[in-house]
Amino acid sequence: MSEQQVETAMAIILAAGDARVKCKESLDAIASFDLDLAKAKLKEAQAKITEAHKVQTDAIQGETRGEKSEYSLLFAHAQDTLMTIYSEINITKQMIKIFESYEKRISALEK
Repeated sequence: MSEQQVETAMAIILAAGDARVKCKESLDAIASFDLDLAKAKLKEAQAKITEAHKVQTDAIQGETRGEKSEYSLLFAHAQDTLMTIYSEINITKQMIKIFESYEKRISALEK
């Protein structure tokens, strides 16, 4: 495994890990019914996961340009990490929508 492959895999893992932290902060905000904070933290998570995805895309496009790369368990782990956290972000988006819906219904009932 080349040094470049290691750097690429670690860049994906680190950016995706940062996205996971922001996603967790968003979920914590949802649990506290602070939907504005939840949305802000989710936006930060989106920025980090996008960063990780760009690194992955660049690596994949390198192969299509004929750059040689060997199979790497570390890169496979990086891709797995990226997709897992991307799923967590998607679930968090839905949670925000659900809680916004609940807030609207509760507000309507209180009136």
